[in-house]
Amino acid sequence: MIKEIGAYTVGVVCDGMGGAKAGAIASQMAVTIFIETLEAVLNESLSAEEITKAGYTAINQANMLIYQKSKEDEACRGMGTTLVAVICHNREATVFNVGDSRAYLINSSGIHAITRDHSLVQDMLENGDITEEEARRHPNRNLITRALGTEENVRADVFYHTLVEGDYFLLCSDGLINTVNDQEILYEVIHDEREETCLDRLIAISVERGAPDNVTAVLMKCEKEAEG
Repeated sequence: MIKEIGAYTVGVVCDGMGGAKAGAIASQMAVTIFIETLEAVLNESLSAEEITKAGYTAINQANMLIYQKSKEDEACRGMGTTLVAVICHNREATVFNVGDSRAYLINSSGIHAITRDHSLVQDMLENGDITEEEARRHPNRNLITRALGTEENVRADVFYHTLVEGDYFLLCSDGLINTVNDQEILYEVIHDEREETCLDRLIAISVERGAPDNVTAVLMKCEKEAEG
């Protein structure tokens, strides 16, 4: 989802877990609560530190309510969701993530992962136990080490980036990451002239290759600032 909240542009992607029905409930709750909380706390005069605090507040609120529902509703027992989000204001981007959904910065110089996956496979990769290619095919690549709603408290990572004209932020679930490589993403977003349909093409490629999970993605572009 992309949402304009006053002078802020907010993007968020969540990928649920705990069975199809419960996972869908968790991810929808996370998106809704995250956005509604930000709508209540964001205003024009916030500093960078206060914007970060607002994002943490929204994540913690979502985590608490999802956790409570999983405890109270037997059908939702054990549900949870990833979350990756960006709050953009005056070309300053604040990125949050919990789980293995990712944020990428894409521009004419290439594609760069902003976030770090909270997953067993990412830990193995960083320890040198497996290669990048092995990580993409690993049977345990869906095992995440952090999620919203699975515990009473959650810890989110935060990253900062100053945007320039032509920068893109791609937020996506692991369904896209596991089936489409970085160079294919870069080509579709930057080098193909059909910019308005690049996400549709990427998702179609992912589904065609048998994406093992739901494929969710949003794309945000830093436009030229208005003059005058």
